[in-house]
Amino acid sequence: MLYLIFVTIVWSFSFSFIAVYLSGQVDTWFAVVIRVLLAFITFIPFLRFKNLRVRQILPLMGVGACQLGIMYFFYYNSFLYISVPEVLLFTITTPIYVTIIYDLLQHHPLRISYLFTAIIAVIGAAIIRYDHISANFLIGFLLIQGANIVFALGQVGYKRIMELYPLPQHQAFAWVYLGAIIVATIGWLCFGNPQKLPTTQTQWIIIVWLGVVASGICYFLWNFGATKVDSGTLAIMNNVVIPAGILVNVLIWHQSIEWTRFLLGSVVIVFALFIHYKFNK
Repeated sequence: MLYLIFVTIVWSFSFSFIAVYLSGQVDTWFAVVIRVLLAFITFIPFLRFKNLRVRQILPLMGVGACQLGIMYFFYYNSFLYISVPEVLLFTITTPIYVTIIYDLLQHHPLRISYLFTAIIAVIGAAIIRYDHISANFLIGFLLIQGANIVFALGQVGYKRIMELYPLPQHQAFAWVYLGAIIVATIGWLCFGNPQKLPTTQTQWIIIVWLGVVASGICYFLWNFGATKVDSGTLAIMNNVVIPAGILVNVLIWHQSIEWTRFLLGSVVIVFALFIHYKFNK
C-alpha cells in the first residue's frame, strides 16, 4: 500500500505538467517515445535473458505496450480536448475496469463486493470533480476511457503474470519498458510530427522528469505494489490520484475548487477503501 501511496503523490503532479507545458506544444508521440525510452534506460542494468522463457517475456512486453505505449497515446491526446479537471473526472471508471478484468483473467465469477467498493470510489471521485463539461467532452471522454482500459489491463495483467510466472520484478520491468518502446516508436514513425519537438529547457526538464521518475521509477513501484495488494484495493487506489491531482492543480496553478465537494468526495473514496477491508475480513 505504501508503494501505491508514494506513486500517487508523484503522479499527482503529472496531470498539470503535461497540460501546462506539453499538450499542444510538443508532439504527442515524441513525448511518449522519449518518456518510455528514458524509463527503459533506467532499467537497462536489470535486463536479463538467462533463464527466461518466451511465455514470460512476451506477456511482459505486452503489459508495457498497453500500460505505457497505447495508454500514453490516448492520455496525451485527451489534453487537446478537455481540461485537467475533466481528465481527472473521466479517469474515475478505472477501478471498475480493474475489478472486471482481473476476474476475467482468473476465469471466475465477478466478485460483487469488489465491484461495489469500486463503484463507491467512482461516486466519490464524481462528487469531487463533476462540474461544467466542455463541448469537446465526448472525444476527451472516449480517449480517457481508452487510456483507462489499457492502463487497467496492463496493471492487472502484470499482477497476474507475477502470480503465474514469478521472477525478480526489477528484471521483469525492463521487459515491460521494452514493449512500451516498440509501440511508441512505431507510433512516432507513423504519426509523429518532427516540427513539434520540445523548444524550451523547461519542456525538456518536464519530459526527463516524466521519463525517469514518473514512468521509470513510479510505474515499477506501482506495479510492484499491485502485486502486494488484492485487486479491490488496487481498484480503489486508482482513484486516490484524483483528489491528489486536484490539490496540486489548485495549490501550484491556483485553479479554483469547491472545497465542500472536494472534502466530501475524498471522504467517500477513503470510505470505499475502509468498506473493502471490512469485506475482506
